Order: sequence, then structure tokens, then C-alpha cells
Amino acid sequence: MALVEFADLECPDCGRAAPLLDQAEKTYKIPLVIYDFPLPQHQWAFDASVYAHYFRSKSTKTNDLERAFRLYIYSNQAQVTKDKLRSFVEKFAQEHKMSLPFVVDPQGKLADAVRADKDKGTALGIQHTPTIYVVSNNRSGPPFVEVVDRKQLFNLIDEMQKEAK
Repeated sequence: MALVEFADLECPDCGRAAPLLDQAEKTYKIPLVIYDFPLPQHQWAFDASVYAHYFRSKSTKTNDLERAFRLYIYSNQAQVTKDKLRSFVEKFAQEHKMSLPFVVDPQGKLADAVRADKDKGTALGIQHTPTIYVVSNNRSGPPFVEVVDRKQLFNLIDEMQKEAK
């Protein structure tokens, strides 16, 4: 089982969903797979996603820095602007005892990864963020369920786990 989210770091609803997804991942000990889906109306979401991928590349455990960065950005979302994003990223890096290079993506590979995430979401028909799925490899029942009402997230996970057994 896993949780899959298509998210936009500038999306207020994604910010509200993030702590719940974090809690579900820890409670059920299932992976949370995040795909970036920056919406065109959000000015700094794409750049923030590139930074998230940068921190993913520097994570020592399974995306620990990336996840901490995402939660940090969501918690400061109201103060972040396109012009202030870099200062928030630098502060996060300092708090995690890291130095941040002047250019985090000189070859454009991280930006390509964000575009690949977005393309995957587009191919799946994603139209809003957050889009959250509970995914299972069980052979009986549906392989995934979209979480439409986040209040039902834990119930959906429980149901999928029962079906898997």
C-alpha cells in the first residue's frame, strides 16, 4: 500500500492536507509518494518544486529533507512570494546545517523531473491539487481509490488493508 499525492507547494489546500498525509504515513507505516503538479496560476510553485527535488537529492533517509522542506514551505506559505522564495529556502538549509549552492539545478535535471511529474499527472487526468490516492497491489477490489473527503482517509486505508488480507 501507498499514498500518492499530486501537489502544488503554493496551493493552500495542499498545505492543509500535508499534515494529515504525514500523520497517515507514520500511523500506517506506508510510503507517501509525492508528484509535483504546479498549477499555472501559481507564480512560485514550479521553483519551489525544483528546490524540493534538490532536497530530495540530499536526503539521507527516504526523502526526509524533502518532506521537511515541503512541510516548512506549507507552514510559511502565506509569507512566501516569488521574490522571497530563495530566502525561505536558504533559511531552511541553514536550519538543517546545509549550504545552498548559488544555482541548485545547473543542468536543469531537477526542473525536468518536475515537468515529468506534471506530465504524469496530466496523462492521468489530474485537474486539481491536492489529488490524493490510496493505492494497493491487492488483486481483489480496486487498485486505487481517490480520497475525495480527507476526513475519510484513515477509513479508506483501513478498508484497503482489510481487502489486502
